[in-house]
Amino acid sequence: MNNPRRNLLKGIALTGAALATTGVVSRTVTAAPDKPHKLKGHINHSVARWTYGDLSIEELCQAVTEIGFSAIDLVGPADWPVLKRYGIESSMCNGAELNLVDGFIHPQFHDELSERYLQHIDLVAEAGYTNLICFSGNARGMTKEAGLKNAVTGLHRIMPHAEKKGVVIHMELFNSKIDHPDCMADSSAWGVALCQQLESPNFKLLYDIYHMQVNEGDIIRTIKDHHQYFGHYHTAGVPGRHEIDDSQELYYPAIARAIRETGFTGFLAQEFIPTAEKRADKIGSLRNAIQICDV
Repeated sequence: MNNPRRNLLKGIALTGAALATTGVVSRTVTAAPDKPHKLKGHINHSVARWTYGDLSIEELCQAVTEIGFSAIDLVGPADWPVLKRYGIESSMCNGAELNLVDGFIHPQFHDELSERYLQHIDLVAEAGYTNLICFSGNARGMTKEAGLKNAVTGLHRIMPHAEKKGVVIHMELFNSKIDHPDCMADSSAWGVALCQQLESPNFKLLYDIYHMQVNEGDIIRTIKDHHQYFGHYHTAGVPGRHEIDDSQELYYPAIARAIRETGFTGFLAQEFIPTAEKRADKIGSLRNAIQICDV
């Protein structure tokens, strides 16, 4: 199926300058007030770059600053200088991955993945960032047990360097029911088992609330039971991956409170796709989502 995030990650080398040529007009970003909205400070907020891909990175930085938080997810090295100019953190770095389907469960990609991740770990550390994303890949007939064993073998090749450099590698959990058919890392249980076998403080899971609601539900209990393995969170509404307001089945204030109560100090990143009806005020949708999760 057509997956906008997959398409964006395939073009990870796209720079902010290239984005600026798409003809986005500046009126999509509301003029910044004298002072940004005051957030409570209990949750570290972020937003996924790809969900606002029709804005230049500069425009998205302006919107983030206006709303009052200071992090953007899934930004690669080409755009880090723009983030630094605005005092915004790359809360989840990317660019080391091959794609979303050829990941660490596949031994034939271990050499290339190791080379790319070892180089990218250095880039992340030199930039002063912490988090770097990775993916399991698609099963293609492989059993869960074999995938787990292969992932441990592949990740062991990069984890000592990540630990040395203070970089935390995060594997994202996807749903295999709708958005990412055949993905190996499609359950919290598989991801937790991977963390337990790696035994590295620098390996965590990116717990995507949307994906895990689709595949297994029981979100708050899972967070409470396994929060020590979750280093980062993504949001989106279910069904449809749209706004996280009362139009969908998840109640994000309670979820955000559960995350806060675990003592979590990482980032909660908005990764929803604004509905067609609200697309004219996409920044308004983002502002509302931040306020919903600002508990």
